Amino acid sequence: MRLSTRGRYGLKAMYQLAIHYGEGPIPLKNIADKQNLSENYLEQLVSVLRKEGLLNSVRGAQGGYMLSKAPMDITVGDILRILEGDMAPADCVTDGDFECENEENCVTKTVWIKIRDSIDEVIDSITLQDMLDKRQENDENTPVD
Repeated sequence: MRLSTRGRYGLKAMYQLAIHYGEGPIPLKNIADKQNLSENYLEQLVSVLRKEGLLNSVRGAQGGYMLSKAPMDITVGDILRILEGDMAPADCVTDGDFECENEENCVTKTVWIKIRDSIDEVIDSITLQDMLDKRQENDENTPVD
């Protein structure tokens, strides 16, 4: 399974907003510049994230975007499912209405279930706060010249 640019860019944008959590709205241009992302493409992603309740927006000269919840309350899974959809590796193990004519004799379905469950476990166990903590840990372990 490979994430699309939607998931990768969206996670980077949310991480950038987590860095500035509590500082008020951050202009989209700042997020795009800091993460080296297309501002136009990012606009599409933040629109979806805002509609789904992970972001708040403020209009005007001092406007921008900010997390709607604390970084510890937003998981990587929350972000990726909004932008990518179901993270299952095969249609037969999604929450959708997929019907497989070979389901009773399928020997690979258990493999797909294990992969899906492993992915869900990982992405639901990592919060934006965990990412911030890892950044701080890395900064503390970086030697100063």
